[in-house]
Amino acid sequence: MAGLLTKIFGDGSKKQLNRLQKMVDQIESLESDIEKLTDDQLQQKTEEFKKRSAGGEALDDMLVEAFAVVREASKRVLGMRPFNVQLIGGITIHEGNIAEMKTGEGKTLASTLPAYLNAIEGKGVHIITVNEYLADRDAKEMGKLFEFLGLTVGLNGNGLTKEEKREAYNCDITYGTNNEFGFDYLRDNMVLYKHQMVQRPLHFAIIDEVDSILIDEARTPLIISGSAKKSAALYQQANGFVVTLNTDTDYTYDEKTKGVQLTEEGINKAEKYFHVENLFDTDNVTITHHINQALKAHASMHKDVDYMVQDGEVVIIDSFTGRLMKGRRYSDGLHQAIEAKEGLQIQNESMTLASITFQNFFRMYDKLSGMTGTAKTEEEEFRNIYNMDVLAIPTNKPIVRDDRPDLIYKTMDGKFRAVAEEIKERHKTGQPVLVGTVAVETSELISAYLKKSGIQHNVLNAKNHFKEAEIIENAGHKGAVTIATNMAGRGTDIKLGEGVIDLGGLAVIGTERHESRRIDNQLRGRSGRQGDPGITQFYLSMEDELMRRFGSDNLKNMMDKLGMDDNQPIESKMVSRAVESAQKRVEGNNFDARKTVLSYDDVLREQREIIYKQRFEIIDADESIREIIETMIKSSLGRVVSTHTQDNDEANWDLQAIVDYAQGNLLDQDSLSVNDLKDKEAEEITEYVFKKVQEKYDAKSEELPPEQFQEFQKVIVLRTVDTKWMDHIDQMDQLRQGIHLRAYGQNDPLREYQMEGFHMFEEMIVSIEDEVSRYIMKAQIRENLQRQEVVKNTQAVTGGDDSKKKVRKPFVKQVDVGRNDPCPCGSGKKYKNCHGKN
Repeated sequence: MAGLLTKIFGDGSKKQLNRLQKMVDQIESLESDIEKLTDDQLQQKTEEFKKRSAGGEALDDMLVEAFAVVREASKRVLGMRPFNVQLIGGITIHEGNIAEMKTGEGKTLASTLPAYLNAIEGKGVHIITVNEYLADRDAKEMGKLFEFLGLTVGLNGNGLTKEEKREAYNCDITYGTNNEFGFDYLRDNMVLYKHQMVQRPLHFAIIDEVDSILIDEARTPLIISGSAKKSAALYQQANGFVVTLNTDTDYTYDEKTKGVQLTEEGINKAEKYFHVENLFDTDNVTITHHINQALKAHASMHKDVDYMVQDGEVVIIDSFTGRLMKGRRYSDGLHQAIEAKEGLQIQNESMTLASITFQNFFRMYDKLSGMTGTAKTEEEEFRNIYNMDVLAIPTNKPIVRDDRPDLIYKTMDGKFRAVAEEIKERHKTGQPVLVGTVAVETSELISAYLKKSGIQHNVLNAKNHFKEAEIIENAGHKGAVTIATNMAGRGTDIKLGEGVIDLGGLAVIGTERHESRRIDNQLRGRSGRQGDPGITQFYLSMEDELMRRFGSDNLKNMMDKLGMDDNQPIESKMVSRAVESAQKRVEGNNFDARKTVLSYDDVLREQREIIYKQRFEIIDADESIREIIETMIKSSLGRVVSTHTQDNDEANWDLQAIVDYAQGNLLDQDSLSVNDLKDKEAEEITEYVFKKVQEKYDAKSEELPPEQFQEFQKVIVLRTVDTKWMDHIDQMDQLRQGIHLRAYGQNDPLREYQMEGFHMFEEMIVSIEDEVSRYIMKAQIRENLQRQEVVKNTQAVTGGDDSKKKVRKPFVKQVDVGRNDPCPCGSGKKYKNCHGKN
């Protein structure tokens, strides 16, 4: 079918490449002229481009000349001349698409071309990498080129002060990790003063390893949280209970969904253990939740696969890269449940103050682009969600690597023995070997096999990632044996040592297929860079997770019937196709899951943008924000008047209620009476009362100098918005967790979430307007009133896919409240009977 469509419509990629090649030919034609320029003349080109841009000339019209300038500067400063394919990659990135460039094809150098061109506008270019080591390396190496051309380069790292960060963001080109850029965005929208913000508006981003960040980590929310004190006792109690349970009889575990649940027998045991009559009574929700998390910690979370214990702490291992994710914690009490399981000190849960997913953060840029060695398999997702096309850039030299069919063994033990034997044989010849593993424990198992054989080797996994650069640098040298998890030095070239080409290049051995074809392709791509020879081979077994999850039973039975033992592998294209089919199914499931997450997150995104915009307007305002506040007061007042004047018969209007509201929230006692409102239309009542409010507002504003009164207004609005917004995030989170149950009532959970989320947001806006109105008009103005953070001691964390963050609803005494006034917490009680108790 695909072939037929190609015949009818032509190959889109080929047309694209032909178009880009013509631009490359134009860049080539300028080389001899650009070469003649002195260093000074070459550097002056940057100022010339900036003037042309400021004069209205489009970047596209300057592309050919700008790329020729960067190519020449690269030759002089870095000693590297970008290949034509790198120019094609650079143009693809400039156009806001993804350049798929194989390992060793020089993505980092290709990115300098569009980065320079777009930096000319002076709005800032962000180059995003997957880890701080790469950000630091690229900023230093490529920074020489940019600085030679008169551009400034910044490095946005973890642990910088606000001043240092602001300086980095004000540079023409800023390097940093995806996490750091996302967290800075959230922090900027929590500041109390404009001068505390560090980012400029998000203009253009180039994402290195774009598939890792926008696909693998798409569902990971970035969360700014504060500490919420919870008792550790129940986690320990639930853990003590779960260790007494037996699989199948007391609980069931679904390997495909990783779901764990108690059986009837397990429920009976729980009720006896916790001394409750009915485990599912509403009073026992907390107990049930803790039991479920303890079950999950024991059944589906495995030490040295999903997490490690280091220095008395549970450290998450990234399932995609194998890296340690220090500072990250599982949400919803799962982290505490694992701590209880491992007998560690249980840390506090946290409350969410702000959050955003990478999907929604990066879609906020005016222009987004990326580069990676593996993206074509996810092209549909990149196009649908990020509006980016993927263009496979040809390699500079033909690939001569030998990608061999998979070898399938009956058992895992047989597979690992075969892998060890293969390494041994290749090591004898001096050929370097890179062994790719899915989990830390697998890398340690193979390491144990090699130690028995006395083979010197390096292990690169989450436990020693700090040696990564050094290990990867030497992985292509003669006699080197390197065992690596999926992190496999992503973003770092494995260059072949002397004499290795004659030995057949780098041999890559995969010990298991990953559920994503991209990760497998990434591993294969470590070998055969720039036309080098190489060989890749995957070793599988019927006991591998992917094979188990997708029906290897029939094949295993066939092997048994044929009497095949552990030393005889099957080398079958049929099996390889079945594995690839299973991978496609998993990829499809994951794509659907990410689309669903995005659909839900879009609801909160729209709300987040409204609140953040409103906050910024308040912070940014140099003049009085009275107009904004008066709009809130009028809206609040209008709702009350409308509620009590709905009857067609004016005799039934509750004018006393309007008077009570106005005097209780906006005006002084005895400043309004029912007689004042009689014989007026509803709109006239609103206008009459509002006029009195304005008179009181005028009187209040004269109590302090203009600057202090302006600060008083900002304090009230910011505190109210922040408190209500955090409470709303919590409510939305709770709604999200239970919304799937609506499907049982034949309702679409997403539609229900959208409708209820909208309703809850409207309620929050109403609540903000009511509270701001009351405090502005009723609060006693103090000269020393200052803006304060609603929650202190915040920390940046990342949640899991299904994270539900426990959020303590903060009560903050906004301003001086009279003892008989309504309590600001919204309980309906008087302040003295609620949060005003001594």
